[in-house]
Amino acid sequence: MATMQRFFVTGTDTEIGKTRITAGLLEKAGQLGLQSLGIKPVASGSEITQDGLRNEDAVAHQKASTYSCDYAVINPFCFAPAIAPHIVAEQENIELTVKSINEALKPALAQSAEFVLIEGAGGWHTPLNQQECYSDWVKSAQLPVILVVGVKLGAINHALLTQESILKSGLRLAGWVANCVDPDMPYQAENIEYLKAHIEAPCLGVVPFLAEGDSVSSYLSLPPLK
Repeated sequence: MATMQRFFVTGTDTEIGKTRITAGLLEKAGQLGLQSLGIKPVASGSEITQDGLRNEDAVAHQKASTYSCDYAVINPFCFAPAIAPHIVAEQENIELTVKSINEALKPALAQSAEFVLIEGAGGWHTPLNQQECYSDWVKSAQLPVILVVGVKLGAINHALLTQESILKSGLRLAGWVANCVDPDMPYQAENIEYLKAHIEAPCLGVVPFLAEGDSVSSYLSLPPLK
């Protein structure tokens, strides 16, 4: 069996394609013969299905993974309203903390998958509650981080600020992906080259603007082993 690899996937903002890139990396791992598992610990904006409350991001990870796992294991905190997790958790009187996430993820992290991606919600400092952010959980878990950069106006500032915060946390930035979310962005190539020169981690891929549903795995590579 290959060495187990675990990474946390964050983004420069919300709605910049974290889930699509996460699924693409899971597919790439599977293509390379690895047992891949995608985990979405906290998800809001979910719908009632015949199988219960389901979030489309978590379902996408389940489909892209080559390691089979029950839905409740990969998405223990599933909320219906499409609002910030800390707000909906307060409204539903659910404890959303670093400690509660650690406890809820024990079954998922006990699995024997070789390549595991844990996708956050929103950006790096998305709140869990009034005192803790998602980044606090990543620090507690000491996970290397993969950063998805939504390439659009403001991307450089958002990417460098996020990198600075990750590195100041004492965590390793294992890689980053340029995800081109604005097809009409002027000087897109120049912006990406600047990011390549100033992000202190390998670029795992440049994903062009694609139609919904198109696979991105062919544009991606896995982070190097450390």
